[in-house]
Amino acid sequence: MKQNRIGLAGIGKLGSAMMKHWCDQQIPIGVYHPNKSKAEQFISRYSNGYLIKKEDINELTVFILALPSDAVVPFISQLISPQIPLENTCLINMATALTTNEVSSKFPALSIAGMKFMGHSTDLYEHGNGLFITEHSLPDGILELFRVLGEVKRDSEEVVINVNKSATYQAVKAAIELEKEFAKKNLPAEYKNRALTSLFPEVIRSYSKGTLGHFAIEIVNEIKNRR
Repeated sequence: MKQNRIGLAGIGKLGSAMMKHWCDQQIPIGVYHPNKSKAEQFISRYSNGYLIKKEDINELTVFILALPSDAVVPFISQLISPQIPLENTCLINMATALTTNEVSSKFPALSIAGMKFMGHSTDLYEHGNGLFITEHSLPDGILELFRVLGEVKRDSEEVVINVNKSATYQAVKAAIELEKEFAKKNLPAEYKNRALTSLFPEVIRSYSKGTLGHFAIEIVNEIKNRR
C-alpha cells in the first residue's frame, strides 16, 4: 500500500475498529474531519494516523467513507468544488443501508465503490477477522487494505443489509424476551445485566463454533425437540 495515499472520514466505532488494525500493520492513514480538534484527538490514539485538510483530499488515491447512511451524500456534496477535483480519488462507500448505486447516481463524474462490513464494529475492534462485501472489481491495493482487517468477498450489497438487519432483529428480540423473563421471576437487575453482557454473547459465540458445554447442549436439544 506504500504507493497509495489512503484517507479516512468517519471516526466512530467502525472507523476506530479499522484504524486499530491498520495501526497494528503500520499502514499510514490520513484522517479528515470538519472539526480539526476531533480529528487530532482521534489520531493521537494511533501512531499510523496523520491529519489531512479538506484541500488535501484530491491528492488521495483512496478515501474511505465510514459514515452513517444519511451523512454520505451531504458529505460528498460539501467536498465538491472547482478547487478540490475528486475525479482521480476512489471514494469507498461503507454505509450499510445506502447502496453505492444510489451514491454514484448523484455523483456520476466521481469514482465511487462500495465496501460493506458484515458484522459488529466492537467484534472487529477486539478480534479483527472481519468480513467485507463488495460488488465491485477493485484494484489489489484497495483489496489488500481490507484484507488486513479480515476477508473480502464479492457479493451483492443487499445481502449485507439483510444479514445485519436479521441478526440485529433476532438479538434485540432475544434480549427483550430475557428482560421480560427476569422481570417475571423478580430477578435483580444486576443478574439481568450479567446475562446480557456476559452469558448471551459467549453462549452465541460458543454455539457458532460448536463448542457448547454439556449444560448448553442439553438446552439446545430441549429446544429442538419442542419443534
